Amino acid sequence: MATSIAAAVEEQGAATQEIVRNVSQASTGTGAVTANIAGVAGAAEETGAAASQVLAAASELSRQSEHLSAEVERFLATVRAA
Repeated sequence: MATSIAAAVEEQGAATQEIVRNVSQASTGTGAVTANIAGVAGAAEETGAAASQVLAAASELSRQSEHLSAEVERFLATVRAA
């Protein structure tokens, strides 16, 4: 009887150690996922900032294009009038 109890206690100890090992691995994995999510969030923020800069540059280019088009029209009108 004592041998059976000792074997059961030893088996329970081994199972508890396996649970501790699995919890530790899960904790490590959760930390890695958290770090990856933070990295993705940072990259998304940088992408948003870059997109805003591209939009501003495109808007400025459009404005300059309209200005150049008006200048060309004035030049051609002057040439035609001459």
